[in-house]
Amino acid sequence: MAETDVFTVDASRPGERLDRYLAEVYSQCSRGEIQRLLGEGCIKVNGRPPKPSQSPRCGDVIEVRWPSPKSTEVEAQDIPLDVLFEDADLLVINKVPDIAVHPSAGHEDGTLVNALLHHCEGELSGIGGVQRPGIVHRLDLDTSGCLVIAKNDHAHRELQDQFALRRVEKIYQCLACGIPEPAEGEIRTFIARHASHRKKMAVVEETRRGARPAWTSYRVLERLRAASFVECRLHTGRTHQIRVHLQYLGHPILGDEVYGARLSLRVREETGYQAERQLLHARRLAFRHPRTGQWREFDAPLPEDFKEAISRLRLPSAES
Repeated sequence: MAETDVFTVDASRPGERLDRYLAEVYSQCSRGEIQRLLGEGCIKVNGRPPKPSQSPRCGDVIEVRWPSPKSTEVEAQDIPLDVLFEDADLLVINKVPDIAVHPSAGHEDGTLVNALLHHCEGELSGIGGVQRPGIVHRLDLDTSGCLVIAKNDHAHRELQDQFALRRVEKIYQCLACGIPEPAEGEIRTFIARHASHRKKMAVVEETRRGARPAWTSYRVLERLRAASFVECRLHTGRTHQIRVHLQYLGHPILGDEVYGARLSLRVREETGYQAERQLLHARRLAFRHPRTGQWREFDAPLPEDFKEAISRLRLPSAES
């Protein structure tokens, strides 16, 4: 049976498209998926089918009817999972690098969703649709670490609300090119889709259409050769936020070919070390359990390639 969400827009968004607004509200869905739901008549505004281009207005009542999951359209595959926690409502895993979260062009199978369909045997929330059952939030292909999966729609909605209201603790660790100064600080900007590279995000002016406030705290944990071990706390959850913010700071993530290729090459030239992926890891994820309300904290240990990179780049004085 299909699940339906109904909510009221709390503030007008002049100049912003409805499909973009809904993709921000339901962060587990891409804008293309929202447009598909609009085209299929699954979304109504004030009881009527809307145009994707119309702007949300204060007081609009938006109804979203989510399709039931159809796991037969995505093959269940026996792919090992590093499970940090599991109960009847949710699953927290330590995602390994180089695995996509859900099927997409170039990653039709072998994804986390394929693994979840096998591991959970159909016990997954349907809110994410056919391609993303149970997926509450995402990590990039090369990013490792903590990821929470919803096994039912109640858990999915509760977790989704916590993410939307910024009640989830998200701490990441990464290797950055160079050494940020000061060693501890905050980055507060606005982020939107890059004007010419549609797969990239960028820091933009507040007045730019689609601009969203983004807030990251950071601190340097260890100075390395031509690089640094940095911890970041996400206060908002924009696409590529840490990657964009560290690039904006002038210290992009080591191995990030999209936002830090030039400086990653400089690190290789100075140290002889070449990162095979962007060295970004979701170290801690904490939230209230959707059924019990208990605050739960989950930590994922650093992957071996990340630890090796630190060892290779560590200053001689730190090794003695």
